[in-house]
Amino acid sequence: MLVAYDFPYMNAKNITLRPGRPADAARIAAMSRDLIESGLGWSWGSERVARSIANRDTFTLIACDGDRVVAFAMMYFGDEHAHLNLLAVRPSHQRLGVGRHMVEWLIESARVAGIATIHLELRAANYVARSFYRSLGFAESAYIPGYYRGREMALRMMRVLRKPGAPLPSWPAPKLPKS
Repeated sequence: MLVAYDFPYMNAKNITLRPGRPADAARIAAMSRDLIESGLGWSWGSERVARSIANRDTFTLIACDGDRVVAFAMMYFGDEHAHLNLLAVRPSHQRLGVGRHMVEWLIESARVAGIATIHLELRAANYVARSFYRSLGFAESAYIPGYYRGREMALRMMRVLRKPGAPLPSWPAPKLPKS
C-alpha cells in the first residue's frame, strides 16, 4: 500500500506513506539512534525494530521521498490503549507536515480500531515536540524522573479518543447475499 500525499511545502511533494517492512529495520534503527536517542545510548537497535515490525499489534508507518526513508512512526495498538513508541522525521523534511500527517493517520487508525487513548513519552526538555503533540490534541499527563537511562526525565502525554471502558458504537454486520 503506497499512499501519495501532496504536502503543501516545496520539499515534500513526492512523499509516499507505506507500512514498514523488515528490510526497513536498519534504517529505522539508525534514525532512532541519531534523531531520538541521541546522547542516551541506543535501545531501539535493528533487532528490536524488526521484532516490533513483525508484531501484529504494532504498526510501523514509513514516509519516503522517492526511495529515501525520511520519517517513520511506530505505534502499538492494545485493546483500549495505543502507545506511540517512536516518531522521527529527518531534519531535511521537518516542518513540512510529514510528521503531522503520519500522526494524524495513526490517530484516525486508532479511532477506527476503537482505541480509547493514545499515550507517548518524550524528553521533558524537548519543547518543540511538546508543542507539536499539543497541537495534535495531546495533553501532558505526568513527569517520569529518570525514565531515559536513569539520566533524563520524560513527559508522558495522552490523547483521549473516547472514554475508556465506554461501549463502542453498534455496528450491524453486513448481510451476505443468499445463494
